[in-house]
Amino acid sequence: MSGEQTVKFLGDFINGRFELIEHNDEDWEVPSPANLKDIVIRPSAKFDNVDRAVSAARQAFLPWAHLGAEKRKAYLMRLKEIFQARGAEVAELIARETGKPLWESKTEAAALINKIDITLNYSMQIVAEEELKDALPGVTGYTRHKPRGVMAVVGPFNFPAHLPNGHIIPALATGNTVIFKPSDKTPAVGQWMAQCFEQAAFPPGVFNLLQGKVETGKRLVNHSDVDGILFTGSYEVGLKIKQDTLTHANKILALEMGGKNATVVWDDADMKKAVYESMIGSFMSAGQRCSCTSRIILHRKVKDAFVEQFYANAKKLSIGHWRENVFMGPLISSDSVDKYIRYQEIAKREGAESLMRGKALSLDHDGYYVTPSINLVEKFDPKSVYQKSEIFGPNVAIFTVDDFEEALAINNSSGFGLVMSLFTKSRALYEKALIEAQVGVLNLNRTTNGASSRLPFGGMNKSGNDRPSAHYAVQYCTVPLSSLEDPTPYTGQGMPPGLNFEFKD
Repeated sequence: MSGEQTVKFLGDFINGRFELIEHNDEDWEVPSPANLKDIVIRPSAKFDNVDRAVSAARQAFLPWAHLGAEKRKAYLMRLKEIFQARGAEVAELIARETGKPLWESKTEAAALINKIDITLNYSMQIVAEEELKDALPGVTGYTRHKPRGVMAVVGPFNFPAHLPNGHIIPALATGNTVIFKPSDKTPAVGQWMAQCFEQAAFPPGVFNLLQGKVETGKRLVNHSDVDGILFTGSYEVGLKIKQDTLTHANKILALEMGGKNATVVWDDADMKKAVYESMIGSFMSAGQRCSCTSRIILHRKVKDAFVEQFYANAKKLSIGHWRENVFMGPLISSDSVDKYIRYQEIAKREGAESLMRGKALSLDHDGYYVTPSINLVEKFDPKSVYQKSEIFGPNVAIFTVDDFEEALAINNSSGFGLVMSLFTKSRALYEKALIEAQVGVLNLNRTTNGASSRLPFGGMNKSGNDRPSAHYAVQYCTVPLSSLEDPTPYTGQGMPPGLNFEFKD
């Protein structure tokens, strides 16, 4: 039996307080993917609460917007102090609910704090007031940014605190109110975040939490009084949100929808670094990152040396429970395991050679553990299901090329366009990729995984909709407002022909 205690479910957080749900419309149980005997939380949902949460956020919007940036900053700094004080607590909760090793969960807990600092001290400069003298002759122009209104944040399971926080903090800092719906796979982390907002004593309705599955999310994003949808998740769900809101012209959509990322290793690369960084990119978080390395494209001259070292190190990766000092934990669910195994068969059927087979793994703790997998792809096929699909597991396909044009063609073929990494000493190749690689993030001699919150983060094609997050999040949370301000009295000069203007005192 698990030694962990089930987290008490507190209900939805609406208008500044938790409300236990009576006569719920759905309920479910969340076991830890690292130990299925450990029941993390038993949540429930009430669909009518969507209307109540949106109403609370709408009523809180104008007072929060008029409060001003400095007073909003004071609330966020108080939240930062709470995040710091409770960092160890949320790191363990993230590890339990996602299965990620504790060392990795601690980095996510730290990112909550850093996001507040970066937003307030750096990113807000993007939306600072700008004055333009003589925007028209003798008239001063201003560019300002005002909040949009009620923002719905729909979070993922893989970074259940950090990624929604990356939307929530910029939205609140710029004067919007928020309704957060966490993934139904990680409701306990979502509840923890709401507890922190409650402890920080934000004004009622400024931050709200709704628990639920598909129906709750659908009602929230389709609500007529929601002004923006900030989503991180799969392409399929992001596309459905876009389709459902085609007639909602007023809504801003910031959709971050995954990737099929490639690392290109050229013949002049630092091979030791390329192998190490590719290990991190391919297998960290059990491959459950939108920025994970799914494809490695090798120059033919380095193929044998790279594959030998990569395979030897992949075999040594430690896999286990989050409390153990392991590199890799489990996948999030049984469906994820089934999908992962299914794609091993698809790869084989399409002609890929299995260098390292991915399979379900039985350990002391009964969980959704799998082994990493490596497939050698002899021939690039733009129609291949395996070569184009985001698997979201610890699988990597290795391609071999002779020229850089071919490498770029493979990178651009998947339909996604989030991250590409290039290992080379050639600045010319890098500058070519900066223009021709269809990605929103291009790294030189560094893995695809990880990103700086001081830079924009987003992708092209199926990976996003040109609303990059991180540093740029304050942009999609605001409406640019231009003004012409003329302090001069009426002189009558410059009157157009035919306008016989007369003003009688």
